[in-house]
Parts: sequence; structure tokens; C-alpha cells
Amino acid sequence: MKESRTNKTSKALPHYKVYVRLKPSKIHGVGVFAICAIPKGTSIFPNDSAPIMWMKKDRIKNFRGEKRRLYEDFCIIKDNGKTYGCPANFSLMTIAWFLNEPKRGQKPNVGCRNDYTFYALHDIATGEELTVDYSTFSEQIV
Repeated sequence: MKESRTNKTSKALPHYKVYVRLKPSKIHGVGVFAICAIPKGTSIFPNDSAPIMWMKKDRIKNFRGEKRRLYEDFCIIKDNGKTYGCPANFSLMTIAWFLNEPKRGQKPNVGCRNDYTFYALHDIATGEELTVDYSTFSEQIV
């Protein structure tokens, strides 16, 4: 395989505008952590253009076990639980799908815009876990 040439700016490198990484979380399983300081207002995942697949709940109503849990754990729920938004394929989930909610009594440090892009609500320190209030973009499963 021929090695690709790139220009000498960091824009050509895979870490360009990458602010976070996955690590074990004290909140829940795996979490998203800052690898550098993230200023208030920064778009957290600016290179994430993966589409959200929207489908009616009827398409998954007969799923059971771990397959069902994929949808319960990772989907965005809308329309009184009738519509599910998920990655186009669960094997291709981007880091954004791993944001946890903050511990009870704590405030999130990430907000969600109407287009499902995430941004820093305040300055986030290197090493800090990023958290978001799920209710700002998804309904609770009942």
C-alpha cells in the first residue's frame, strides 16, 4: 500500500479538531473525556457528519434481548416514543453516541442543538468527562 502524502499542517492529521476520546467512566460504563481544554461554545464533534437513521418503533417492536438493548441504550426517542433515531449501523457509532448523563445533582457540561450537534456549555478541562442531559434531545422510554 502506498503511503499517502499530506501537507504539513495539523489539518491533514486524523486528530484535527478531535477534542475527546472514550475511556472507562465512573458514571456508567464507557464515557467521553476531554483530551484538551475545550472552550465554552465549542462544537464538540465538528467532523461528525454521520447520519441519524429515523424509524418508527413498529420496526423494532419484536426485537428482544441484546438486540433490543442496542435501541434502548443508544437511540434518540421522539414523537411520544413512536420514532427512534439511531446510527445508520450500530457498528459505526461515533463517539457522540457514548455521552453519559451527569451524576444525580450535577449539571451537564455539554448541550445539544436542534440539529443534534453537541457543544460545550462552559469551559471543559482536560480529562473531564463530558455529560449531557438526555431530556434536551430525547424522550424517556416508558
